[in-house]
Amino acid sequence: MGKIIAIANQKGGVGKTTTAINLAASLAVLEKKVLLVDADPQANATSGLGFDVNNMQGDTVYECLIGETEVLKAALTTEIKGLHLLPSHIDLVGAEIEMLQLPDREKVLKNALEPASQQYDYIIIDCSPSLGLITVNALTAANSVIIPVQCEFYALEGLGKLLNTIKIVQNRLNPALAIEGFLLTMYDARLRLANQVVEEVRRHFPDMVFHTIIQRNVKLSESPSYGKPVILYDAASVGSNQYLGLAKEVLQKNEN
Repeated sequence: MGKIIAIANQKGGVGKTTTAINLAASLAVLEKKVLLVDADPQANATSGLGFDVNNMQGDTVYECLIGETEVLKAALTTEIKGLHLLPSHIDLVGAEIEMLQLPDREKVLKNALEPASQQYDYIIIDCSPSLGLITVNALTAANSVIIPVQCEFYALEGLGKLLNTIKIVQNRLNPALAIEGFLLTMYDARLRLANQVVEEVRRHFPDMVFHTIIQRNVKLSESPSYGKPVILYDAASVGSNQYLGLAKEVLQKNEN
């Protein structure tokens, strides 16, 4: 059984998709079989891996959620050996409305991923920046959740709401859901504020923060516009090394 990890934070712009793409790519480079699930209607993880979102041929996560196809049939191969993508599309916005009518609507994604979890070592779900039904589905399907926190002024704002949602999911839908860790992103060592945020997050959540901190990095920002994970765009960059470090931490935590 593969491990399913959701990358979630209802705040936009905290590095969720960057983390989902680059953690998935780094795990694949470390010889794990990985499926990246793009569960965001903006489909940034899909375009970030080089697929044309406007001309998607074939099925996406939307068709999987409404029961028209299976995840293993819809998954696309990527440039990285061992990394597959379940793509997204703007149609996914409509899936939430269609799913409202379904019994066990919070478990649709969990049921869809069940057969795939036999085939992959890790399934990484990139969640949308909301706490809607699809994000709840991702948290219900996941074994654990990584929460990216940007090293900026409003970093901890909204975290309470997310942690509350996680608690509700644990109580009602997925008692086994664990917090894999808080990941500090967009760190700039020159800024006093960034260092204060790091201290504050570590004080609030001792033993739950990854040692790896993702710094602001030009190559990391540029790579999505080339449709590549940073490890393919510039393997020697700081961003590439930091996401490899994160992947190693995840492996160490889960495979000891």
